[in-house]
Amino acid sequence: MFKKIGNIFIRDVKVNMKDFISLYVMVVPIIFAMLINIFTPGINETTVSLALVNGNHSDQIEYLEDFAKVERFDTVEEVQERVEKRDHLIGIIPEGNDYYLMTQGNEPEEMVDYATLLQSFYILDIKVEDSNSKLTEFNRTVPPLKKVLVNVSILFISVLAGMLIALNIVEEKVDRTIRAINVTPTTKLEYILGKSVMGVIFSLFGSIALIFITGFGGINLLQFLLILIVTSLLSILVGFIQGLTSSDIITAAGSIKLLFLPLIAGVLAVEILGEKWQKFFYWDPFYWAYKGNDLILSQSGTWQQVSVYAGIAFLISGVVFLILAPKIKKGLQ
Repeated sequence: MFKKIGNIFIRDVKVNMKDFISLYVMVVPIIFAMLINIFTPGINETTVSLALVNGNHSDQIEYLEDFAKVERFDTVEEVQERVEKRDHLIGIIPEGNDYYLMTQGNEPEEMVDYATLLQSFYILDIKVEDSNSKLTEFNRTVPPLKKVLVNVSILFISVLAGMLIALNIVEEKVDRTIRAINVTPTTKLEYILGKSVMGVIFSLFGSIALIFITGFGGINLLQFLLILIVTSLLSILVGFIQGLTSSDIITAAGSIKLLFLPLIAGVLAVEILGEKWQKFFYWDPFYWAYKGNDLILSQSGTWQQVSVYAGIAFLISGVVFLILAPKIKKGLQ
């Protein structure tokens, strides 16, 4: 049995290595991870940029670097040239015993105020230790925007796993080899399991690569795998249906996009809607998967919480399987 499943998987791997769309789908997780790293700031990163002139101001530069991004230049003219570029950057220029701020004039007011305060605190030699304010934090060490993007990307990868299965089935339909299982020792169950391996492996490795590249490697991987496998089940089921009912690759790829609707709906429900609207999305397995991943990525979820979310998503996927099973069986005849 395992040999037959392995042979079906190896055949899919060889076919995917020759198909551009399949190859593109397989590198998407890496592309997602790189884009997230590029465009999302860290939670401790400041958005205020300053430009200073090199010279006898090393203590000033060291002080300001604790609170803002600091770029150094050799002359005032170089600072002016940098300030005049399109992004927002404020120059702090020495003039005698004083300083003045150099701006374009279109910088946000709060950014100019922040730079003014920083320079004033430096002149007054005010340090963080001099503050009488007490810091209270909720142990949220993960940038919220980055966590949301990684969570959505994980769900997106599970949908792509279904698309990969659909593409492989369509390829067999085009080659007229899918009906061969009816005259070979391979059973329908072995065929389904063999075709599912590619999607499961892609979903697992793609999602794990994503979390490690984006810096979430410290999460509970067992909890993560639990949610990931449950979510992938639904995508695999839909992938089979779309593959068996589509006549070509374009149709299959287009049909699988229907999964994006419940995916986006689940994310928006959690992130935007109030508590009273949440019950309208209890039918959506991506809604529960997103909530489970959110707990895991923030490293605040207990096994009980994650198991509940995974269990609900699994039950919904089971109901979907009962509905789709007759169509899958009919498609393989």
